[in-house]
Amino acid sequence: MIAGHGMPPTDWPLARHSRRVTAGGVDWHVQVMGEGPDLLLIHGTGASTHSFRDIAPILAESHRVIMADCPGLGFTSRPSRPLTLQTMASMHAEMLAKLGAAPKVVVGHSAGAVIAIEMALDGRIAPELLVSLNGALLPFPGLAGRLFPKIAKVVYRNPIVPRFFAYRAKSESAVSGLLDGTGSVLSPEGKALYARLFQDRHHVAGTLSMMSHWDLDRFSGRLDRLTIPLLLLTGDRDKAIPPSVSHRVADRVRNGRVVVLDGLGHLAHEEAPERVAGIIAEEAKTVSDGSKQAEV
Repeated sequence: MIAGHGMPPTDWPLARHSRRVTAGGVDWHVQVMGEGPDLLLIHGTGASTHSFRDIAPILAESHRVIMADCPGLGFTSRPSRPLTLQTMASMHAEMLAKLGAAPKVVVGHSAGAVIAIEMALDGRIAPELLVSLNGALLPFPGLAGRLFPKIAKVVYRNPIVPRFFAYRAKSESAVSGLLDGTGSVLSPEGKALYARLFQDRHHVAGTLSMMSHWDLDRFSGRLDRLTIPLLLLTGDRDKAIPPSVSHRVADRVRNGRVVVLDGLGHLAHEEAPERVAGIIAEEAKTVSDGSKQAEV
């Protein structure tokens, strides 16, 4: 498996819905399914469309679901320019324009939630609803917040590091330990998909690039400008992004609501896809009905 090169293998989740889209200077791996209002799914750091393998078909029962591997990750190529938050947001907008899509609902997991909100703040999208799934929406506190991006940038610039991580990913215990650290309980099949990604040095390099170029201080300072309804779903067992982050963000935005997912971790949508999809669908219907009543 070589990230960003060609189509995914036939045994990759939902491969029958895959297509290539060239936009924003990259060759995207995009998956589209279902009919109805457009719904965009954006995965988090280190993941790919496989993260939505179970929840996407459920949401596709009422929406045209669009999801893509982020630039440099999975089967989408990496641009020559740094993968800053602004770059990621603009490239996603260009991908949507190429598809002729105007999503009514945008769902982002972890770092994907940051991309979604950044797009909305910049006016690149105007959905009726934004959904954050355990969103990594605030900088790490204290010294960690200042050091982490710098360390990631040093690691990213060392060409040996992606090869080392890819080599380490061949160990089932290493990948399993990393995923267990999210607070989520995944099936062996789910862990195997992450292992396949982590064994690809191109995917690892894209992940490190993404981690090293983001400015969450600037991003979080603009949250009070967000007017689009924001649903913040947070797992109470999330060891990566604690629920307190979602509550703090809800206090900053004008129209935010937090729903705590009992018994679920950072990968809640992979642990309980039916439950999470049901909450999203219900919230989307509520917001849509409210918009229609306001128009009348």
